[in-house]
Amino acid sequence: MGIDFDLAGAAAAVIGAGQGIGRATALLLGSSGARVALVDEVEDRARAVGRELADRGCHAVPLVADVTDPRAAERVIARAEAELGGLTTVINIVGSASWAPLLEMDEATWQRDFRVNLEQHWYVARAAAAQWQGAGAIGSLVVVASVSGVFSAPRHGAYGAAKAGLLSLVRTMAEEWWPRVRVNAVVPGMVRTPRIQAMWESGEIAKPAADVVDRMAEPEDIAHAAVFLCSALARRITGQTLVVDGGVSTRFPFPMS
Repeated sequence: MGIDFDLAGAAAAVIGAGQGIGRATALLLGSSGARVALVDEVEDRARAVGRELADRGCHAVPLVADVTDPRAAERVIARAEAELGGLTTVINIVGSASWAPLLEMDEATWQRDFRVNLEQHWYVARAAAAQWQGAGAIGSLVVVASVSGVFSAPRHGAYGAAKAGLLSLVRTMAEEWWPRVRVNAVVPGMVRTPRIQAMWESGEIAKPAADVVDRMAEPEDIAHAAVFLCSALARRITGQTLVVDGGVSTRFPFPMS
């Protein structure tokens, strides 16, 4: 029996929906038939994406929350459920890296990167899973991690360590919450987001070699993977890490010429 890629009837909360990968994910969900709660800490960004979805005839609700606050995470998940008349999917995009060698990184920066890239994922996931378990419902949770959590993360070690912790958390949540909740991770390599472009232009990070840039993902590529994982096409997939990096991490690292 075939399964159509149709999210009609789905109700999804996208955490970090206001720009980049989050915006692309929200637009894809809406165009696939889902009702979407657009959660962002910046109201103007959430509203702008809401207007884009409304222009396409999609049902979208902008919501404002700083999900690094556990109570705010609980409230926004409850509100998304109420506004959408249910909640079947949560896709959490939120994350950002601080850049410094480990010996130059202070404790506040380390703690910030763990709060943004690991702890808030637990707050959001816990709130959604508790809601689904309490209602006897079935849900899907997708998080966006990073290849920096799979390999070394020079000059952004706190980010890499937090993303590695997130991948471990995904596996544990998947095991503890099956069969009520599926939990998976999308692991991007370099993504051509406005933030990355701005960091190149400012010199904050060096632009990688041309062959790496050629393999870079667009935000839509990560959105495609995330929406696949929350769809019925992935109904038996849980606890998994889907790497989307153009094959960069598969290449033999030593010159053989």
